[in-house]
Amino acid sequence: MCQDCGCSLTPHEENHHHHEDERLHNLHANPQLNDKKTLNVIEKILKQNDHEAGHNRAHFDKHGVLAINLMSSPGSGKTALLEKFANKVSFRFGVIEGDLETSRDADRLKAHGIPAYQIQTGSACHLDAFMVHKGLHAMPLEQLDVCFVENVGNLVCPASYDVGTHLNIVLVSVPEGNDKIAKYPVMFRQADLILITKTDLLPYFDYDMETQKKEARKLKPNVDILELNIHDEATIAKVAQWIEFKRAMR
Repeated sequence: MCQDCGCSLTPHEENHHHHEDERLHNLHANPQLNDKKTLNVIEKILKQNDHEAGHNRAHFDKHGVLAINLMSSPGSGKTALLEKFANKVSFRFGVIEGDLETSRDADRLKAHGIPAYQIQTGSACHLDAFMVHKGLHAMPLEQLDVCFVENVGNLVCPASYDVGTHLNIVLVSVPEGNDKIAKYPVMFRQADLILITKTDLLPYFDYDMETQKKEARKLKPNVDILELNIHDEATIAKVAQWIEFKRAMR
């Protein structure tokens, strides 16, 4: 985890209006952060990030673009899903990619003709609003309906930082096991849609689908949940339909 960004501070309220107060309460309650100067610096970072996130959202709104933050562990299938969307969805989209190093994911998407901009975070385990601001100016927003922010693979830190998107999609794969939703509740509380991916591997893993859905709805009762098999066009279409519905509701 980042040593100087406060990313270990995680909000527990899903209501955006309580987000800042809850986060700052956690900041002061964290026994690892008992230096007043450190607390003040982290508070300032969080507030500046939220201000920039609001600016990002306004920028997306100005262009009529729905922005979606994709979050998950590494290898859950974020980039693979976006590749599958190429030439198969009714909305035009681009992707702001976040990884510690390399441009491999952006290169994969560009190979499919998808506008993509790579952000290399170095040692940072999440994207923040300032990084995304740089990326959105590299996107042809006037030509897009949806902009995905593919966050750094991590089930902890990305949930703590508003990057200026409208919706959060959290992916969790069957091979990750039965404990991830319960063990990383902050991430799943932030989700508007949970995608349980790699369902084609269910015969090979002891994964209890219905129990995991119940665990998710304990954390967020009204969260939408879809099962995804990247080799099954019908399941990919359901995800695309969910996004189209959200676009229509704006």
